[in-house]
Amino acid sequence: MPERDRFLATTEWLAANLANPKVRVLECTVHLLRPAEGQRGFRVVPAIEDFEAAHIAGSGFADPHNDLSDPESKLRFMMPPAEQFAEAMSRYGVGDGSEVILYDRGGNMWATRIWWMLRAFGFDNARVLDGGWTKWTAEGLPVEQGKPGPVPAARFTARLRPELIAGKDEVLQAIESGQACIVNALNAAQHRGQTQSYARPGHITGSVNVPAMGSSGVVDPATQTYRDLADIRAQFEAAGAKPGERMITYCGGGIAASSTAFAAVMAGYGDVALYDASLSEWAADESLPMVVEV
Repeated sequence: MPERDRFLATTEWLAANLANPKVRVLECTVHLLRPAEGQRGFRVVPAIEDFEAAHIAGSGFADPHNDLSDPESKLRFMMPPAEQFAEAMSRYGVGDGSEVILYDRGGNMWATRIWWMLRAFGFDNARVLDGGWTKWTAEGLPVEQGKPGPVPAARFTARLRPELIAGKDEVLQAIESGQACIVNALNAAQHRGQTQSYARPGHITGSVNVPAMGSSGVVDPATQTYRDLADIRAQFEAAGAKPGERMITYCGGGIAASSTAFAAVMAGYGDVALYDASLSEWAADESLPMVVEV
């Protein structure tokens, strides 16, 4: 199997496999609505209404906000307890023998968030639909309306891989030791501190920038597909990431960082972790070092 196909499903492949009972397709979209002028933060709206208006035929809806986030955390989208994640996946029809295809309407970052969570809980048989809803609908492939249909009986077993999730202490150690490459998945203006979406502008001290989105991102904004692996490797190499070195990705709340982490793993970087709390935690703590380049 070509390397890219281990991580990405093409629209052609999925269209030919929609009737396969082992394949479970999940939409993962969340809308982050911009705050009122002068305010920071986003309003979180899972895209269930969009799903009910039209979705890939036979797919279910995975809710990253309500079902797959830690309800005890003050921060949004934090990794849930294993029991909660396993219950939700089982309810979605994802079992230990399933083949999962994830898609969204937002540049793949919600799909890769769920992909990363599945991987962190020990499940490796998941792929992201390359191009997502944008490519699927552009090609006129099968869609349907309404609420999610019947869900196949399934049992998901969670086996946590803690090395895939980083906390602020590991990030601090990486800054001090220089033994890991810390990668910011936000856009260049946010990285430099020209725009501010979190408590403080700028980036974590010592971190480099490989955006998930935009003209220089790992995803082509026109097609919503991931760039060629050679181009993705070149982006990480230009930022200073070295094969075999520990990598920690972050963004505002662990979502865009999932897409950059996904791209890194797909490009051959084997030791990658996601800083789950990202700038939602880091920027709010004045004791943690940040840099502004403007």
